[in-house]
Amino acid sequence: MDTWIQYLIILLILGIISLVVIKLMKRDFSVEANKLINYLGGKDNIINAECNMSRFKVILKDVSIVDKEAIQKLGAKGIVEIDNQLKIIFGKNARQLKKYIDDLI
Repeated sequence: MDTWIQYLIILLILGIISLVVIKLMKRDFSVEANKLINYLGGKDNIINAECNMSRFKVILKDVSIVDKEAIQKLGAKGIVEIDNQLKIIFGKNARQLKKYIDDLI
């Protein structure tokens, strides 16, 4: 019976470790959304934001104040600038970022 208790304790410890690893790997999109808003020139610079699959499209008042390099470091796979619009490819995270940004602006 003692070995069953040992196995149970080992399984419990492995379960706790797994939960901690999953928690650490989960991205905090609210922090990333705040950073993205700052890199886009602040919420006053954002006119409109849309999400289409993996692309995040924003219409801005002034594109020249955008920190594109910082946006790329945030995880953007590409940025396309057309007039006062930016189309930022974020992959599967685009929708979650859009949701958080909608809450902030």
